[in-house]
Amino acid sequence: MVCFSFNEMKTKKNLIGLGLGQIISLVSTFIAFTASEIARKGINAPTSQSLLGYLSLAIVYGGIMLYRRPAIKVKWYNYLLLAYVDVEANFLVVKAFQNTSMTSVMLLDCWAIPCVLILTRVFLKTKYRMMKISGVVICILGVVMVIFSDVHAGDRAGGSNPVKGDLLVIAGATLYAVSNVSEEFLVKNADMIELLAFLGLFGAIIAAIQISIFERGVLKAVHWSTEAILLYLGVALALFLFYSLITVLIKNNGATMFNLSLLTSDMWAVLIRTFGYHEKVDWLYFLAFATTAIGLIIYSMKEKDEEEERRGEVLVSGERKLFDEEDGESLRSSLIVAIT
Repeated sequence: MVCFSFNEMKTKKNLIGLGLGQIISLVSTFIAFTASEIARKGINAPTSQSLLGYLSLAIVYGGIMLYRRPAIKVKWYNYLLLAYVDVEANFLVVKAFQNTSMTSVMLLDCWAIPCVLILTRVFLKTKYRMMKISGVVICILGVVMVIFSDVHAGDRAGGSNPVKGDLLVIAGATLYAVSNVSEEFLVKNADMIELLAFLGLFGAIIAAIQISIFERGVLKAVHWSTEAILLYLGVALALFLFYSLITVLIKNNGATMFNLSLLTSDMWAVLIRTFGYHEKVDWLYFLAFATTAIGLIIYSMKEKDEEEERRGEVLVSGERKLFDEEDGESLRSSLIVAIT
């Protein structure tokens, strides 16, 4: 029988994970609002916004690596593949907004969560018990409430090509899942500084190539006012914080916790619109926020049988060590007797 207690959640690791997840969610919300302001100015160059973020990672963490001069723990081409997946995931999801509705993007972006669950189970051998699966389901239920709230409020817009946009979101969400799980593997088996340095370096190179092909004409036509420059710098700083913090969260709590935490970014956006811009929102938004928060808390709980299993493994390991020591002592005694 699976049991749990609220006391099991009160560990430093889980509390830090919950708090850090919401800080990342707020940073993600800031990135979305800043990107929307850039779009309002008629600057349709999504990859160029990511470029400065990748450059900042390369400069800061690359500088730390050059100072420390550590041995590289992972082959460089692994980071190249990760950077390519990450850049294209950002590009596809931003591109989807031009073809389908905000509601569809919000709903289909949740596709990353089951993808992460499957990938971590298959490749990282992560075990998910009923409590964590229940937390995931409740979190997704909260996002579905947001979707119904949008429909109820009449905010749904069809988009120019909904089918194409939906496919772009699904593809982008799948790539996000691959990127997050790869980051979880690398950050747990390599080094966080190394990961961020190479992600920034290769991400900047790939983004620069993509900009030269698809966005060069758009950037040439832009009137670079002080406000536009500040918006780009704001996105760069936010992306630097975003990538820096998610590596800590993924290392300590896993890629699934990261993706579940991002679900609240839509709720934070609603609260900002309500109290910052004094816009009216449907009451279902607040219920959705509470539901998603409850799902995150449930996911962070430790089940008692899981803890007992871990303690059992420690006990067995200790017994084996004791037996090995006893066997070694017996062998030494036998050798001494034989020599004498």
